[in-house]
Amino acid sequence: MENEKEYLVQVRNLNKSFGDNRVLENLNISFEKNKITVVTGPSGCGKTTLLNIISGIEKPDSGEVILKDHSISYIFQEDRLLPDLTVYRNIEFVLKSTMTPQESKPIIEKYLGLVKLASAGDKYPDQLSGGMKRRVAVARAFAYRSDLLIMDEPFKGLDDKLKMEIMEEFLRIYRLDKRTVILVTHDMDEARFLGDTIIELKAEN
Repeated sequence: MENEKEYLVQVRNLNKSFGDNRVLENLNISFEKNKITVVTGPSGCGKTTLLNIISGIEKPDSGEVILKDHSISYIFQEDRLLPDLTVYRNIEFVLKSTMTPQESKPIIEKYLGLVKLASAGDKYPDQLSGGMKRRVAVARAFAYRSDLLIMDEPFKGLDDKLKMEIMEEFLRIYRLDKRTVILVTHDMDEARFLGDTIIELKAEN
């Protein structure tokens, strides 16, 4: 019998369809607190839909998501950077509700350094390459103090060397400052490298 206190997120009998396309059917998953759970599976199996329901972006047709804490940071497939703010200000923007600019400064500088963008703080998103935008999105999500970190193809667009550097640094940070991570990827090497648990979803159709 599961000890409920060990799980930050529990998905119970979740169903979701888009028109005639049934994406999730009677899905039950428990996400262990302070562990990295990787969700993988073929395109169209509902990986991103699951993340969106857990985070409240979408509503299920039926079933429920039980969250023990609502402090969530999210790395989307798209970078979703604010175009009128610099790289530094994009990260500061998500921190300003919980800390002063003086408190956030060393955190922003730390995470920009970790993703190899220490000198790019004054640049705007339209001055960045696709890979650089992805790295800013990663830094922004890591910098925000959350209990649940949701990551949807977080290393998409990165070359293999940089991807490995960021994954290794993420694991070092995670081991020092644990949080519950739900990560979606189609890359099984990535899943095996990062995941404490790997869950494979099947396509319903």
